[in-house]
Amino acid sequence: LTQSVLASKRGVRRVARAPFKVLDAPSLGDDFYLNLLDWSSSNVVAVALGNAVYLWSAANGQVTQLTELSEESGPVCSVAWSGDASQLAVGTGNGTLQLWDVERSSKIRTLRGHRLRVGAVAWKCSRSTGGMNDSNGSVLMSGSRDRNMLWRDTRSNRDFVGVFAAHRQEVCGLRWAPDDSQIASGGNDNRLLVWDTRYSSSTEPGVQSTPRLEFKEHEAAVKAISWSPHQRGLLVSGGGTADRTIRFWNTLTSGTSSLSSIDTGSQVCNIAWSTTVNEFVSTHGYSQNQIIVWRYPSMDKIATLTGHASRVLHLGISPTGESIVTGAGDETLRFWSVFPVSTRHSRGFHPTSSSSNLSTATVQAPNNSQFAPSHNHSSSNPATRSNWQVSPSSSLLRARTIR
Repeated sequence: LTQSVLASKRGVRRVARAPFKVLDAPSLGDDFYLNLLDWSSSNVVAVALGNAVYLWSAANGQVTQLTELSEESGPVCSVAWSGDASQLAVGTGNGTLQLWDVERSSKIRTLRGHRLRVGAVAWKCSRSTGGMNDSNGSVLMSGSRDRNMLWRDTRSNRDFVGVFAAHRQEVCGLRWAPDDSQIASGGNDNRLLVWDTRYSSSTEPGVQSTPRLEFKEHEAAVKAISWSPHQRGLLVSGGGTADRTIRFWNTLTSGTSSLSSIDTGSQVCNIAWSTTVNEFVSTHGYSQNQIIVWRYPSMDKIATLTGHASRVLHLGISPTGESIVTGAGDETLRFWSVFPVSTRHSRGFHPTSSSSNLSTATVQAPNNSQFAPSHNHSSSNPATRSNWQVSPSSSLLRARTIR
């Protein structure tokens, strides 16, 4: 009781140390350079398991197989939702980028241009109303092991309209600034680059080989990148196993020295800033496999969360900004409540919400599925609809009992 009173007086926020849901995710890739998990604005989690992409609804627990790549195209190397959640971009092992209409479960088009796997994808999806162009929802960037970044515009009949070429090794991290004026890229060359992306609807990027800023203080691969939604131009990044640091950068000046840094003691795999408070979460690999919630700018640790048995390589944040989902090489997805609830949002997946047991959830067939759905189309009984059941013995996104 005394500790609770003191914590209240100090303004310390308590974070639940255990996940509120754990799902089995067999074949979830244990590869630091891939981005296999994303949570959409419509409250649906996309996850790549081997050659297949699955969608899990946080609202009702329904699991849908969106697609399964051929052996020649697979495995899936990245997934990324568009801002309005109408499209999902799927990066493949053979260098192509697929765009999917999620509502219709149909592939819109396949974009080419990369020679090797596409491990990073980011959509340009500003919600501002006074922008210089109407590209929001149509523009995305892809990064590849071929070291290039390709600017895509879905309104164009070309596969890409610009090439950003400055990384010397695989591009593994991509994030647009909240105002869409800049994009940050991280690579296995230990560099963090910031590019100017202010193009009008009548111009195109063309070929860019000189970023606006080049940060070189990390001593390992830079995959973890996040822009502050609270302070314009503030960028945070994290380095891999030989680096272990989180660094902060001012991208509004020409300076190339970090504002501050902290040694986390572990490989930094992901970073995501809270949209509701001035805090962020980082996930880690070797050697502690932890999840840390930080307060900025004091860099106080609000909570250190453990439970994954291997590197926490993948991260998604809920549309309300309250919860996160993490994926690891232990082939589990874990859901955590880490940030305060925003008064501006009323929907979302709350830890006190009732949750369905996914061992009895329905898995809908994609339109091009090789499997035959049930021929009983009765809509009155969910178990007999034109979809199939996950059997109790199946481990596909099955909910675990939390002890």
